[in-house]
Amino acid sequence: QVRLVESGGGLVQAGDSLRLSCAASGRTFVNDAMGWFRQAPGKEREFVAAITRSRGNTFYADSVKGRFTVSRNAPNPVYLQMNSLKPEDTAVYYCAGGLVSGTPSDGKYLFWGQGTQVTVSS
Repeated sequence: QVRLVESGGGLVQAGDSLRLSCAASGRTFVNDAMGWFRQAPGKEREFVAAITRSRGNTFYADSVKGRFTVSRNAPNPVYLQMNSLKPEDTAVYYCAGGLVSGTPSDGKYLFWGQGTQVTVSS
């Protein structure tokens, strides 16, 4: 059974950096992309970044462009380098795999991790 585990979250100050990692285990699965999503208290889950397995193409939400970088060591782990962190980046960050339809930002992912907390103080 596929399991995704995020790590690397923590408490930092505005302007600091963190690197999140998403490790996959269990049976192999075919997907063209793995993504990062986040959910802040009282807000809907939102897309952050994604990377395709076949070509290494990357996708980013407008709110993190120029600050976050998604990378991979195929088939895993997948990383999310977060620089110049802002208080509004505070959220639980989730990795997702097994994209079976749709786009990396709003498609259907089969597998999700349990999340890692990122807290950015001002």
